[in-house]
Amino acid sequence: MASHGTARYTGPESIEALTADRQKMWSGFTSATTGAVIFMVVLLVGMAVFLL
Repeated sequence: MASHGTARYTGPESIEALTADRQKMWSGFTSATTGAVIFMVVLLVGMAVFLL
């Protein structure tokens, strides 16, 4: 049977590291959201042009 280590993730080392981590996460989220919105607008405009 495999044994697992007892090391646990405790989070960022400092408030600066926490802030940097949150900014990176928020930047990724907003980029993905913006990309999805742009894709949907292009898709809907394309459907309007080709289906009418």
